Parts: sequence; structure tokens; C-alpha cells
Amino acid sequence: MPLLLGPILRHVGDTTASIWVQTSTSCEVTVLGCRAQTFEVQGHHYALVLVDGLSPDSTYDYEVSIDDDVVWPEADSTFPRSVIRTQGPRGAVRKKVIFGSCRYPKTGEPKIDEKLGTDALDSYAKRLATVPVDQWPDVLILLGDQVYADELTPQARAHLAGRRRGSVRTKRPPDEVVSFREYESLYRHTWSDPEIRWIMSTISTAMIFDDHDIRDDWNTSAVWRAEMASIPWWPDRIRAGLASYWVYQHIGNLSADTLRDDPDYRAIVTGTGDRWPVLADLADRADAEVDGSKGVRFSFRWDLGRSRLIMIDSRNGRILTDGHRSMLGEREFDWLADQIADAHEDVDHLMLGTSLPWLLPYAVSDLQTINELAAGRPGWRGRLGEKIRQAADFEHWPAFFDSFVRLTELIVGASDRPAHPLATVTVLSGDVHHSYAARVDLPTTTQTSVYQLVCSPVHNHVPAYVRPVLTYGWSSRVGKATRAFARRWGSKPLPVRWTNVAGPLFGNTIATLELDGRDARVTFDQPDDHGDLVDAASVRLD
Repeated sequence: MPLLLGPILRHVGDTTASIWVQTSTSCEVTVLGCRAQTFEVQGHHYALVLVDGLSPDSTYDYEVSIDDDVVWPEADSTFPRSVIRTQGPRGAVRKKVIFGSCRYPKTGEPKIDEKLGTDALDSYAKRLATVPVDQWPDVLILLGDQVYADELTPQARAHLAGRRRGSVRTKRPPDEVVSFREYESLYRHTWSDPEIRWIMSTISTAMIFDDHDIRDDWNTSAVWRAEMASIPWWPDRIRAGLASYWVYQHIGNLSADTLRDDPDYRAIVTGTGDRWPVLADLADRADAEVDGSKGVRFSFRWDLGRSRLIMIDSRNGRILTDGHRSMLGEREFDWLADQIADAHEDVDHLMLGTSLPWLLPYAVSDLQTINELAAGRPGWRGRLGEKIRQAADFEHWPAFFDSFVRLTELIVGASDRPAHPLATVTVLSGDVHHSYAARVDLPTTTQTSVYQLVCSPVHNHVPAYVRPVLTYGWSSRVGKATRAFARRWGSKPLPVRWTNVAGPLFGNTIATLELDGRDARVTFDQPDDHGDLVDAASVRLD
């Protein structure tokens, strides 16, 4: 087949759209009369077709041609035709966004797949195929763990073992990908599901990575980075992980104007021959210099009518040294502040996407802050704190308390604009394998509602022990005790308080955020025993 993966509809503007594909050979790809030549990475071929000349607030059926032969839609497809729906003018007030994180692929093993349950995004695609196009969501936001590079399916592990048998190279892990070619196989397996392939072809999709896209606990601490740097195969792994992320996820997040001004993008897509050396250099810079002028910004912004989505890189963008820990560097915090401050009278709803929740269950939040204080102490206490940090995944915003306070100040500042108040500020997150909505307790005079909305997992198993831990973690009584304990350890006061208004919900989930004028509502849907989505919780954001 000439079309191996895709098409995936990525950034869509008023008059532009980008379509990503992977092909079997070097070729020219055409969508709606706009053409792109593929670029090559280690024998694999990709194209991002920048479609322009479209009309605002319009819907276009589209086909994908390879060397002038139509390859999409597939002849035997039972799904509706794929479409591009452009953004309307800034006055457009209705937007529907679906979001979630942590989507593990089907394995083909009945016992494992039964344990994983029904894929919520599969179920959403099936439902979507039965409703009119004007009721479809505008954007699909994938908030991390799009692929699991360190938790492979049985077939992937068997394939990997076969490739490495008899190797004279330094021993590599038997159940994790390391090379770009292995990442290519992982992405293709994860995104080839027919339902997923169709929904991503017709709903504009934004993505940001989390740890499993690279490796569990990625960039948890300076100690973690030092431990990984001592492993012989790790340089190959981080290089391949960031390079494949750039190809499969990152470039589609960027607008056509941003891409045309990006020297890395131009160097890779306009060059000839294998672009791996250029891409490897980009990945090395992204890993080594996260806050300098030579680094790579993975955060991005989309404007959606009178709504704005700002996606924050809270993984690769961390500053981790012996003397300083920050979720984002100074350059990145300044960029984020500029994107928030720029949302003036033409924005009603501000969405901040970060794979890691800002607001956690009360007790879990405090324990992460306590752990940061403990791990920073000298001697055995610090070493024990570090072991607990990595074992318990204490790496969310409260585990970077100064960054937690700084992000909170930006959010609260955005909610306090008397001249042109925002209707809502929502923080969209995943990762923690349960779903919930938490409302920030702001003064009653504030006209802006602020919420943390978490949807996780889309398709993954939730261990039994997680449920009681997180349920009790939301207990206000337990939270008061852990807050008092945190203060005794030296924690600064919390900059805000929050109230859980929906959840915790466990199981595979997809969330929908509906924005209509200054009104907003979030709904969490879960598959039932027949694979049909049912409403598990719904909250008006006021």
C-alpha cells in the first residue's frame, strides 16, 4: 500500500489546513490541489501537505492522492468521507473540543484486551460516524502517552526480540523501543486502528507528549537524568524518541506561517536524501538545551474563534539541576505569559493544555510537595525521597512547587481582568488514570470560572489499588491532615484552594468541552458493555 499511515488532519486555520501522511516510497502527495514532496528518514517517507486558499467557516470533502492516484478514502471504507472544516471569524462563539490521554493500542491478545476494556476514542469515532458533520467536534486534543515506548504489546516485544537476537551491539532492553525504526513500527501499530485512523483524518488534532512517549518518569529529576545518561543505549533512545515525536506529532501542531518561518522544518522537508542527520541534531539540541536560543519549543498555541488553546510542554521543557528545579524554563514561562496576556477582548475561553495536572487530589498534591522538600535534603533522607519520587511518580506541578505557584499566578491573573473578563480558564490534563473536574475557589466578585479538567485514560488498565488511593486522596479530611503535615515540613501556603465537582471517575473515558458564547460545559463519556458511550458526569462551568 502506498499510504502506510494517515491522513491525519492537524492544524486548521481560517484559510489553511495541514494534512500529515506516511507513505511507502518517495512520492508527491496532493490534497485539494496542494502538493508536497515526501521527506525521508532512515528509509521511511513522510509529508505534511499545507493546504491553502480555503474559505473561512467552510467544509471541504477531501481526497489524498499519491503521484496523482487517489489513495484516500479507501474504497471499502464504511465511514463518512473525511472533511476539513476551517475556522470562522474571531466572532465565532461555538466550539466543541474533545480531549483525553493515555491510549494504549489493542494487543490482539483476548485476555489483555479484555483487561484494557473498550477504547473510548474508538467508541467516539463510531458514534461520530452516525451524526451530522455540523455536530462534530472542532478539535481533538491528545494530552500525552500517544504511544507507549516502554510498555510494548506481546507482538511488539516478540518482534523486537527477533530483531535483536544475535546482536553484537551493546545489549538493549527486550521490551522497549530504542531506534527510530522501532518507533516507526510503534506509531504505525498504534495509529492504524480503522476507527482511530478515520477520526484523526477528519477532526483537527493537537498533540503533546508525556513520559511514555519517551520513557516512564522521563525528566523526573536531575538524579533520573544522570542515571539514564549512564546507560549505553540511552543516547540512541532519547534521540529517536524526540526525533520521531517531531515527525509524527510536533510539526502538525504548527500553523502554516510558523512552519514557513521555522529553519529546522525547512532544513528537513526541503533537503534531499536521508534527513536523519539533521533530525538527530535537532533532537540532541532539544534534549540538551531546553531553555536556550538553540533549543526547540514544543509548546504551541491555537486560536479557535473566541477561544484559545495554549499547549504547554511540561516534560522536555523542565529545568533539572542540582540547584534548581522548574517545570518550565524562564524563556518558556515568559512565552506562556505572553500567550495568556495576548488573550484580550476577542477571547472568551482560555484553555491551557498540560499533560500533567496542575490541581491534583488534595492529599496527593501535598504529598508531592512534601516529597520535593524531602528529596532536596542531604544524606540518606534525600536519597530516600528520590527513590519515593520515582517509585510513586511524584512529578506533577505540585512536585515543582515554585512552578506550581508561578502557573497559578498566571491563571489567577488571567481571571482578574475587569475590563474584558474571560468567561472560563480551563486547564486540560491527563496522565493520572482517573478523570475529574475541580473548580478553583476564587472570590465571588470574579467573573471568570477556573477549572482543572482531567481525562485519563482513553484506553488503558487502571490497577485496583489506584482507585481507593485516589478516592481517599480527594477526601477533604485527609487533605487537611496532609496540608498540615506539608506546612510542618516547610511548605509555603497554597496559592489557591479547589473543590472537586465531578469524579473521581475510573475506566476508559473521553471528555467533551462545549463552549457556547460565554457558557461552558464539560462531559465525561465512558463505553458501556456494548461499546456505546454513556454520560458518566457532566458539569456546567460557572
